[in-house]
Amino acid sequence: MSAGAVGRAHPRLEGPEKVTGTARYAVEYPLEDVTYGWAVPAAAVRGRITRIDPDPALAVPGVLAVLHHGNAPRLSPDVEAELYLLQEPAVHYRGQLVAVVVAESIEAAREGARQVRIDYDTEPHSTVLTADHPGLYRPEKVNPSFPTDTSEGDFDAAFDAAEVRVDATYRTPAYHNNPMEPHATTAQWRDGRLLVHDSNQGSTAVQAALAELFGIPRDSVRVISEHVGGGFGSKGYPKAAVVLASLAARQVDRPVRLALTRQQLFGPIGYRTPTIQRVRLGSDADGRISAICHDAISQTSTITEFAEQTAVYTRSMYAAPHRRTTHRLVRLDVPTPFWMRAPGECPGAYALESAMDELAAACGIDPIELRVRNEPTVDPDQGHPFSSRNLVACLIRGARRFGWGDRDPRPGARREGRWLVGTGVAGSSYPARARASAATATALPDGGYLVRINATDIGTGARTALWQIAADALDVPPERVTIRIGDSDLPPASVAGGSMGTASWSWALTRACQELRDRLGHHSGSLPPEGLTVAASTADEIRAQKPMARYAYGAHFVEVRVDAETGEVRVSRMLGVFAVGRVVNPTTARSQLIGGMTMGISMALHEEGLLDERYGDWVNHDFATYHITGCADVEQIEAEWVDEEDSDLNPTGVKGLGEIGIVGSAAAIANAVRHATGVRVRDLPIRLEKLAGSSSFT
Repeated sequence: MSAGAVGRAHPRLEGPEKVTGTARYAVEYPLEDVTYGWAVPAAAVRGRITRIDPDPALAVPGVLAVLHHGNAPRLSPDVEAELYLLQEPAVHYRGQLVAVVVAESIEAAREGARQVRIDYDTEPHSTVLTADHPGLYRPEKVNPSFPTDTSEGDFDAAFDAAEVRVDATYRTPAYHNNPMEPHATTAQWRDGRLLVHDSNQGSTAVQAALAELFGIPRDSVRVISEHVGGGFGSKGYPKAAVVLASLAARQVDRPVRLALTRQQLFGPIGYRTPTIQRVRLGSDADGRISAICHDAISQTSTITEFAEQTAVYTRSMYAAPHRRTTHRLVRLDVPTPFWMRAPGECPGAYALESAMDELAAACGIDPIELRVRNEPTVDPDQGHPFSSRNLVACLIRGARRFGWGDRDPRPGARREGRWLVGTGVAGSSYPARARASAATATALPDGGYLVRINATDIGTGARTALWQIAADALDVPPERVTIRIGDSDLPPASVAGGSMGTASWSWALTRACQELRDRLGHHSGSLPPEGLTVAASTADEIRAQKPMARYAYGAHFVEVRVDAETGEVRVSRMLGVFAVGRVVNPTTARSQLIGGMTMGISMALHEEGLLDERYGDWVNHDFATYHITGCADVEQIEAEWVDEEDSDLNPTGVKGLGEIGIVGSAAAIANAVRHATGVRVRDLPIRLEKLAGSSSFT
């Protein structure tokens, strides 16, 4: 009999700590004899450091050391190139972190960093992504391990023969993750062992990387990340801050706190690559698609290849017998792109869902009906059956709730005073993955239970959801359960990313709790003082999963107002309806979905990394100039979900929902703007000059 905790709204367990300021983040743990680090970025785009003069910095009162490639502790060369910091004089991009100043106070460290003198021997550079860049090439795979290109049937012949054709190119700029808590670490060495309090999305991976970097056993490294103030993908793998702090702490033999500045988050820790995407759709007059092609171009650095899986979204979303997707990449003298909320699917959905809207207009068909007519029965990419697919249910429910049936399809048909009003829709999809994890469950003599897993709560409410799941698996009231997460000393778990955290961790916790219940059923007498503990791993079960197409789905509905004189865009209301399996905690689930949708508004209307190609750097690297959606921009936003049971996922039947909220949301806004004005904006963001300056503006 279930305790019934899953499915109930519950506030975050750590909520009181966070609102009272007692929750400790990476650089807030009290320590004696602590010092402060400040990273020094390179001022050259490409070249070599020929001289570093630390003397002016060392003359600043309180400065203890200046670490650089000439004096920093040595790291293992057989590691990820992004982590091989302060080891060589090469400069691969402007902003690369090339030195660290350590001081008794943060003020002294900052001033010392300003005083470090560095000379460079510079070389010509290339920093701008173009569709005809001579360096474009075909990578061997796209993130994380998808085939680069796919093809089925004869796209070219089918497209040429199609009654209706759409051939459009869409562009997205660079986007920057910018979590509230920056990349930050407190590192200390004790008797050859390294302890770090670090802001990351998975301390198991950080522990492994640090052990390899410093050539020490993994159990000599402990990484604690009890509270993390956001990540959006940028903290999904070890980054510069944890390496620099660990190097500095070893050098000065004292604890070192190091937090990157807001400006330093624009580059060295990753960002979403700009994209150039050509989408071609061919259909009959009734909108049934016969040919679909998605060609994506993106950039990477000269250090590490990261190929955004932009066109992968198109492989499984809509039916078509003739299909092709391609990815091309160019190495530029820029920082390495990395994961950002829904990597690949987010920009890919903007292009495909915009093209679907263009096809609906060309066919004279309602855009919801167009999507329904092209609903596949099996995964178009692999041919596997879907574990569940409720895209149509989301579209139908959302249309009814939004009032879509009253829509006049003519662009510019609705006007309220000086405002042109339009509505738009877009589909949404994101993989429902799970990765191997381990957990323990302990029955305590006092009647309580302790569950442990090295999961990471980056602000999603994961700690609370896992607590609810464990209570149900143990069949006890939640108040009797204590949960511990965020420490590499706990059983290893997968990263908090890819919308697979809760699915992966809950699987391991459920198995541990079920086995504990079974053991208790056969146990007689009192429990030992330390309690009765069982451990479980899901590695074998996950490997044994049968091939299926496992996805979450959603539908975005948007109403916008566009000022007929200035082109100013306002989002009047936004509704998202999703099919995300079993919802563990409605409170935190709704928060995650609305958060993703809000980031979609940001993507559509505000965000844009502006690169100065002369310096290979983003000129708008702070919140004064890199614009994001604020409260005033979100006039009315709602998220809900359809009831969905999927027995082919995991024991709890959950699908990830951290990322699907952003997938497709920018396209829905762009489609609504086109409906309001008659202007199709294919390069984000939708700024007023792109509308008011258009000859098609109503």
